Amino acid sequence: MSRIRLKNIRIFTNHGCLTEEEKIGSDYLVNLTVQADLAEAARTDHLKDTVDYVHLNRIVKEQMAVRSKLLEHVGQRIIDTIFDELPKVEFVEVTVSKVNPPIGGDVAEVSVTMSEGR
Repeated sequence: MSRIRLKNIRIFTNHGCLTEEEKIGSDYLVNLTVQADLAEAARTDHLKDTVDYVHLNRIVKEQMAVRSKLLEHVGQRIIDTIFDELPKVEFVEVTVSKVNPPIGGDVAEVSVTMSEGR
């Protein structure tokens, strides 16, 4: 089993429970790791034999654009969409981080990490 990782996908969007978060928006970072058997891709050098990281990035961006109150909800949507669209993927781990969260303190970010296998 091999891994593909997308690190610190930067997205500005409007997740959160507060009305202000919906109106103002915030910066987010998404880190994604998927596991798949990439032996065929290593042998053939064909894009069709691997998990296309452009496709992974598109899934993250599309799901992050859909407003959620909870980071857990958007994280699960990312996982579900990857499994629906990319049959080679056997395992997904996603971390969604809200940068400078409005929680009344000096906190760099809050994160939720979720993982799931087929």
